[in-house]
Amino acid sequence: MTMRPDEISKLTDRYQTTVPTGVRKQLQLRKGDQIRYRTDSSGRVYIEAVAEERDPALGAFLDLLERDVMDHPERLKPMEGALVQRIGALVGDVAVDLDAPLSPEDE
Repeated sequence: MTMRPDEISKLTDRYQTTVPTGVRKQLQLRKGDQIRYRTDSSGRVYIEAVAEERDPALGAFLDLLERDVMDHPERLKPMEGALVQRIGALVGDVAVDLDAPLSPEDE
């Protein structure tokens, strides 16, 4: 196995990090991909790309929806204003700061 030069990343206050470019390229990672971490008894950490596993039931359902939309576009209806307002009332004021430190109970 050929060792590559060390690459370093830093943890944020939320324990998040950026996967270094060389590692992303080596693992052929794209945005939204999942990665798996494994450790051995010596404390060494291994990282690998997780192959996307498709749920056969969900896949079949999404395929059915796609065919139905393609075959019957006239069945698509816009959301009514009242529903849009209701959704906005439920989540419109929710603020999420991904850079904020985790609370002690989330540590």
